[in-house]
Amino acid sequence: YSNVHRGAYALSQDATDRYEGARATVARYLNARSNDEVIFTHNVTGAINLISNSYGRSSMGPGDEVIISHMEHHANIVPWQLLSDKIGIVVKVAPIDNSGDLLLDKFESLLSSKTKLVSITHISNVLGTILPIKEIIELAHDWQVPVLVDGAQGIVHDRVDVQALDVDFYAFTGHKLYGPSGIGVLYGRKELLNDMPPFEGGGDMVEQVTFEKTTYRDTPARFEAGTPPIVEAVGLAAAIDFIDHIGIENIAVHEQELLNYASPRLREISG
Repeated sequence: YSNVHRGAYALSQDATDRYEGARATVARYLNARSNDEVIFTHNVTGAINLISNSYGRSSMGPGDEVIISHMEHHANIVPWQLLSDKIGIVVKVAPIDNSGDLLLDKFESLLSSKTKLVSITHISNVLGTILPIKEIIELAHDWQVPVLVDGAQGIVHDRVDVQALDVDFYAFTGHKLYGPSGIGVLYGRKELLNDMPPFEGGGDMVEQVTFEKTTYRDTPARFEAGTPPIVEAVGLAAAIDFIDHIGIENIAVHEQELLNYASPRLREISG
C-alpha cells in the first residue's frame, strides 16, 4: 500500500479510495449525517483525549464541570483529571447503586449551568450494565450540554444510530468490533468538530502553511495529522461488513443463549 491523500500515482489513489471508503462504511454503520463526521483515531482513548484537549481546552475554564460516572474505564477518567490539573475544571462523578445501575436522579441533580460536558460509557466494561444513554442525552440537552459516549462496549452488542440517539460525540474501537487493533473512531457533529481547534499538527490537516501562519482544513482532516492508520481502517471496514453479513441482531441472540446457558451453571460452582 501507499500513503493516502498525497500521491497522483495509482497505488496512492487506490489506498485513498479504500481509506475513504472505510470512512463511508463507518458513517453508514453509525447512520451519521455525513462521512465528514467520522474521524479515525488509534483507539477510544485517543478519541476521548482528542475531545479533552480540543473541545475541553477551547470551551472550558476554571470551575467548569464535566460529569462522568462511577463505572467509567480509566480512559474516561484520566483525560479529565489531566484537564483539571491543566486548566482547573471540576470532575463530577454520578453514583451507581448496589446492582451496578446508574442512579439517574443523582445524575440529573449534578447538571447545572456549570456543566460543559457529559462524558459517559454506553455499557460498562466491568459490570455489563447498559446505561439509558438516550435519556441521559435528553437530560443533558435540556441544559444545552453536549454528550460524549464511550461506546467501546456498546458498539458490539447493539445497533448504534447516532442520529436517533441525538448524541454529540460517540467513540469506539476496532478491536472490540472483531477488527484490528490500533484503529478507533470518533463520531462528532460536524458543526461542533469544525469549531474545535486541531489537537495535533502536521501533514494533511493543513490548508496552507507559511512560516508566519498556518490555516487548517475542516473535519475530518484537521484531526488526522500525519500518516493515518490506513490498513487498520480498511480492516475495520471489513469487520463491519462481516458483522452486517451475520447480522448484529443474530449475534445478540447468540450472546443471550450463551448467557442463559452459562449463568445457572456458574451458580452451581461453590464460591
